[in-house]
Amino acid sequence: MRKLFLAAGLLTGLTALSGCGSTGLFDRERPDEFAVSRQAPLVIPPDFALVPPAPGAPSSNNVDSGRAAMEAMFGGPAPRSSTETTALTAAGRASAAPGIRSAAGDPATEVVDKGAATREIIAAPEGDGQDARASVPKQ
Repeated sequence: MRKLFLAAGLLTGLTALSGCGSTGLFDRERPDEFAVSRQAPLVIPPDFALVPPAPGAPSSNNVDSGRAAMEAMFGGPAPRSSTETTALTAAGRASAAPGIRSAAGDPATEVVDKGAATREIIAAPEGDGQDARASVPKQ
């Protein structure tokens, strides 16, 4: 038993000492600590000028972040082109009911039954189309 502990201690010591050598299992590239250069210190730019808020002015915390983000990404509302205006007029934009979007999902709204084929297409699982098959029902 004593020889086993002696052998284990010797093996542990050899493994620890092998890390000190420049060849062997623990050989690796080490960075040169003298090649590290210092970066220039941070400097406040000379044109940096924050203006304190005026007394009575609205707080900047009252800005709607959602609206500010949308305007930053997409800009403000763009003017419609003549083609878009003509298409919207032809589609009956002026005669549309203002609350039509909230009435579209209403159970009392009359809808046209498109049949079982349309329901199957809408309920079909997504896929890459490799296994797609079409069948025509007999009438």
